[in-house]
Amino acid sequence: MAGAALGAGPGVLVLQLLWGLALLLCLALSRAAGRARFAVVLVTLGAAVLSAALLLFPREDERPATAAADEIVDTFFIGRFILLAVMSLVLLGCLFLLLIYHLMEPVYAKPLHSS
Repeated sequence: MAGAALGAGPGVLVLQLLWGLALLLCLALSRAAGRARFAVVLVTLGAAVLSAALLLFPREDERPATAAADEIVDTFFIGRFILLAVMSLVLLGCLFLLLIYHLMEPVYAKPLHSS
């Protein structure tokens, strides 16, 4: 595999870099005051759209190559999609918990002290 680092191609490394930077930006924005911390949602959606664009528009030609003697077969295809489904469910669960415990946290009124 030409151009592979740690057994992963350049596309995987670009996606890891994208989501790593998105995570760091989300952590930085979560500490912001006011409405700036709600930009975390926009950063996450932007990273998801950019990831979808990188995955849907491959760089290489889509024409099939000539038939080779030894064809590469993906034997872990179903396992990878099960892993993707589990990770998606965990993400949805985390977003639900964030909604309940962080964004919808009640703000109690402070007691009035008359002097």
